[in-house]
Amino acid sequence: MTIALVHGNPEVATIWDDLRAVLGRDDVVALSPPGFGGPIPDGFGSTAPEYAEWLVAAVRSLPQPVHLIGHDWGGGHVINAMLLRPDVAASVTTDIAGCYAPGYAWHDMAQVWRTPGAGEEAIAAMASLPVDERVDMYEGLGMSPAAARACAGEVDRMGPSILALYRSNDEAAFVRASNEVVGLADRPELHVIIATEDGYTGGPDQAALTADAWGATIHRLDGLGHWWMMQDPERAAAVVRAIAGD
Repeated sequence: MTIALVHGNPEVATIWDDLRAVLGRDDVVALSPPGFGGPIPDGFGSTAPEYAEWLVAAVRSLPQPVHLIGHDWGGGHVINAMLLRPDVAASVTTDIAGCYAPGYAWHDMAQVWRTPGAGEEAIAAMASLPVDERVDMYEGLGMSPAAARACAGEVDRMGPSILALYRSNDEAAFVRASNEVVGLADRPELHVIIATEDGYTGGPDQAALTADAWGATIHRLDGLGHWWMMQDPERAAAVVRAIAGD
């Protein structure tokens, strides 16, 4: 068995380190999407469909069965991978189910990244900050010091992939994907993590609506925010164990 963790934007796999330490097991792997800590293959355009294809290939190379858990855009990649290959994993978990609810709107920074010109300016401004200022910014958003420093060091390399990824998908695409999930036959077991204080993913009510429509098992993390795996690794580990059937 493998527990495969997939992070999002603008992140690297270090965000999972505290959780993996608490789990204390050797069947947990962190997969780094291209451009977000992982190398970018020749010809890879950093679009949502390409990340789905990348993830299917990555999961198929792991010892089976696989429990696939995605955070932030990683939570989008795992759903897209499942839609591409319903047999991709024994279970699929996302923590951004609220983004799939009708009426969800991108958060402010995502709107900027999606806008030609403004997105490039925002990425350039972030990359121009001294590393220590970037670390402070990440910590202020809720990351651990170690993860904040690791992510801050990758900002320059993430920029083009951030813009391409956000511009390859929109709110309507999430709704279409949700409808596909509802109609998907022979799908894997579905789980939804709801961190109730996550301000980026539509809120707990929208997430619960999506989870109910999908017939997914809900795991609530009351009082935790976007980086729940760093805020309370013990509670996060309990959720992962439940997903994996431990």
